[in-house]
Amino acid sequence: MVLSDVFKALADPSRRQILNRLKRGPLSAGEISDGLEMSKPSVSNHLNLLKAAGLIASERNGQFIIYSLDATAFEEAAAAMFELFAVNEQSHQPERRPR
Repeated sequence: MVLSDVFKALADPSRRQILNRLKRGPLSAGEISDGLEMSKPSVSNHLNLLKAAGLIASERNGQFIIYSLDATAFEEAAAAMFELFAVNEQSHQPERRPR
């Protein structure tokens, strides 16, 4: 997982909409695209980017590919963000100037 790929994938509203649909459970590309205001090739491109970022997994089921959430990359990205912004009580804190 490359952290920048995760953030790039999450930055797009269409991809977040796809992830939101997958929260309810695994879906085929056709089921994901139903009701979305984008072409099937566009949905396919978004799915490829989400998969490359590690945010979704795919599994062939007969003639269909079924997509599901894979929270591992998101969890790693969230952990990296928490680590980045964690306050270390041992670290040097800038002096506060009196008002």
